[in-house]
Amino acid sequence: MELKQHFITTNRPFREGSVEVFQQNISTQNVKKATLTITALGLYEVELNGKKVGDALFTPGFTYYPRHLYFQNYDVKGMLNAENILTVYLAQGWYCGRFTFNNKVQIYGKCPAVSWVLTVEDQTGMHRYYSDDASVKAIASPYEYAGFYDGEVYNQSREQEIFRPVKFTGHVPEIIEESTLHVRIREEMPVQTVTKHGDVTILDYGQNFAGIICINPSKMQDIQLKLRHGEILNPDGSLYTANLRKAKAETVYHKGSGIYRPRFTYMGFRYVELSGVEYEDGLLTAYAIYSDMERTGYFTCDNPLVNQLYSNQIWGQKSNYIEVPTDCPQRDERMGYTGDGHVFAHTGAYNFNTEAFWDKFLKDIRYSQEANKEGYVAPTLPAPPGEQGIGFMSMLGWGNCVCIVPEMLYWHFGTDRYIREYYDCMKRFVECEIRKMGGILGKKDLWIQPSLGDWLAMGRDVKYMAMHNGPVSNAFIVNDLRIMVWAATLLGKTDDAEKYAAQLEKTRAAYIKTFVKKDGTMKDDYQGAYIMALKMVIPAGDLRNKVYTNLTERIRRDGMQTGFFATEHILPLLAKNGDDKLAFDLLLDEHCGGWMYQIKAGATTTWERWDALRPDGTVNETKMSTDNMVSFNHYSFGSVGKFYYQYILGIQPLEPGFSKIKIQPHIDNRIGAFRGNYKDIRVSYDGEKLHLSTPADTTVILPDGTVQEVSSGDYIFSVKESVNEKI
Repeated sequence: MELKQHFITTNRPFREGSVEVFQQNISTQNVKKATLTITALGLYEVELNGKKVGDALFTPGFTYYPRHLYFQNYDVKGMLNAENILTVYLAQGWYCGRFTFNNKVQIYGKCPAVSWVLTVEDQTGMHRYYSDDASVKAIASPYEYAGFYDGEVYNQSREQEIFRPVKFTGHVPEIIEESTLHVRIREEMPVQTVTKHGDVTILDYGQNFAGIICINPSKMQDIQLKLRHGEILNPDGSLYTANLRKAKAETVYHKGSGIYRPRFTYMGFRYVELSGVEYEDGLLTAYAIYSDMERTGYFTCDNPLVNQLYSNQIWGQKSNYIEVPTDCPQRDERMGYTGDGHVFAHTGAYNFNTEAFWDKFLKDIRYSQEANKEGYVAPTLPAPPGEQGIGFMSMLGWGNCVCIVPEMLYWHFGTDRYIREYYDCMKRFVECEIRKMGGILGKKDLWIQPSLGDWLAMGRDVKYMAMHNGPVSNAFIVNDLRIMVWAATLLGKTDDAEKYAAQLEKTRAAYIKTFVKKDGTMKDDYQGAYIMALKMVIPAGDLRNKVYTNLTERIRRDGMQTGFFATEHILPLLAKNGDDKLAFDLLLDEHCGGWMYQIKAGATTTWERWDALRPDGTVNETKMSTDNMVSFNHYSFGSVGKFYYQYILGIQPLEPGFSKIKIQPHIDNRIGAFRGNYKDIRVSYDGEKLHLSTPADTTVILPDGTVQEVSSGDYIFSVKESVNEKI
């Protein structure tokens, strides 16, 4: 039985935030095997005899609904009795609930729908199928409201009109495939402090995270409680929520039976305001949630601030790898951002095995890209149909994710599958870039139009950056062309390789002529311009040396003034060029505009703005259009994690998938001893010796420049004498 034939909804008029509940009575006997196959346009959660089926959240997942949908299979044999009640909750979710920073509803469809087939095989081999027949009924929903931004209002005792299940007549995607990658409940997050503040209670969990709070009604003295979530407190100790914009981020719970767990929402928070009841132990239990990904990287050192920054970027990833690489988990946004995603992609792939996560998001890119004629990749994905997010013309640096991530996956995971599978997507995007060259200012072989540039860099406002984005935007095009030459060569596409190599040289030459002066200064004189030019455009030689010298002069004079894109590259660029001390100076800088400033201000995740919290303690509520834009849990500046792995520990791949490895640790006495690993590659420094464990042939480069070629095994190197001994 095909799921496409069994979608149902109700005849309820659309009301934002409503949740439907379907119920089916099922009799079984002599069960040999039982499988529930289910999907939804919207979000579903299913119970069998009052128990949740599976442990996944937000199923079936967030996809480009006009083309693509996931389903799940569950083995439910052990949950069946002779008489059974199947209960299906159906919420609007991303499909038609309130979503995007424009707070739109019904983006992909008019109403949610669900389809399931329960296949039961008895001991004789006979199969029975249970789906959308007359036995399915709609029952009263305990939800007055459920949505990602505003939260949930749950009331088991409320009376409401019951609507009839009806056949769904809307569009069903052509591609429906099984998914096993899910968001799930992870760590329990214990409350750290509980403070009475007037009529409310403030709970501090000590860590900013994306998660949910479960409620134990047996610990409630009254019949209703309310939870409000926030990232920081006001100076008077009350909850700060202005940065949530139009998101209420609330849970309103009317006392019922059994533990209440939010089904169709999550929050980004560190602090919770409780009202309606007095707090007591056991009333509330908080959990972090994030997508499936196995931890693969670890780091610790003697400097607690450096350790806290490492922890901050880990929690930034956990908080924002929720179905898609989101921007933030707290406000009325939480969208899949391609730019934020790719700048953190390398760091994220060291922290966790993100291969399956990116495989899923690349599908979102492909299906969304195929829906527009130009071939661009939108800044937010999956993109709404007919809208394509903000659009190609304003967002160079974001859609380039389609080229950057497949290359990252090749090096981290040792497979060319993603190059092969998404080559056509990469090509369509680069062809779009080439067609747009010339632009309104007629610069041949360059893309010259307003864009965002090195977004949210210190020292430059967004208006300046919009009009001086050229060195950043076109560096991404040069990089895309380089990747296309490499990918085409890898796949044996000789004609494409030659074509893109020719365009690469034209665009590189035009870039240097347009943006770089002969004395090595950038015509658009900001650090991001220098860094992106050095990272992606300017080849080795005298001009590159001059540009690099000018960059380091500006860093020494001004400190670090980079935005979303250049930040990923600034420390590696310095370390690679022998300026280790300057790189560590920036890492450890406690002034506003540096990572340690955030740590000293109490941050437990990386911020959206370097000055999200100003030195005077006020929140930077600078408005974009009509709303403020300040998040205390944005992982873009957490891309510094790559420096921890590749330069402090020194672990880099020489061959795809780390089949051959380079280990070149960078030591600074200010961080002291350190240790860490990526998978089975382990590096530690005790102040005198380096201890290495490697599973493959490895080139070891010691701090004094001594090079050692070693095979798999465990080694100790004396840093001073550059002598190693194999254990």
